[in-house]
Amino acid sequence: MTKCEALMIGGSAGSLEVLLKMLPGLDPALPFPVIIVLHRMSGKDSILTDLLAAKTQLRVKEVDEKDTLEPSTIYIAPPNYHLLIENNRTFSLDASEKVNFSRPSLDVSFESAADVFGKNMAGLLLSGANSDGTAGLKIIAQQGGKVLVQNPLTAVVNYMPAHALEQIEADAILTPDEMPGYINSLTN
Repeated sequence: MTKCEALMIGGSAGSLEVLLKMLPGLDPALPFPVIIVLHRMSGKDSILTDLLAAKTQLRVKEVDEKDTLEPSTIYIAPPNYHLLIENNRTFSLDASEKVNFSRPSLDVSFESAADVFGKNMAGLLLSGANSDGTAGLKIIAQQGGKVLVQNPLTAVVNYMPAHALEQIEADAILTPDEMPGYINSLTN
């Protein structure tokens, strides 16, 4: 990876705790966006956005259709849509069929980001109870991007990161405590 232009974080059950622990350590001047895709229940509330915003100095925003990716911003995928990234670096929301029983699907979002950012992106897979994310991380790896996985020993639900590590060689296997420093170092 030459220069990180985007970090996409995917997770499911148990990943919110990791995010709340990690976000306070992120550099408020990150020169790239952080895109968070979580398996969420449907609903129009902004509790997740408010919860994450309270833990970081970075701007936190739930994605709207056609939002443009900006540095130093954390974007959260809205419930009930697949989150896609267009070649012009804007977001697109897609209500097509669920993938891996999920919408948003981590695989769909990881693959979409890899198509746009290629070797200039990183994907981080957190705690969760199904295999969503593994296929997307494989695409990120094929495109030359960085594959990051939460250490399954630190995951509330270790199936998702453990499954990924059985299928792909990760560039880094990180505990929640190690994540902020590693993410901040992606600017070099």
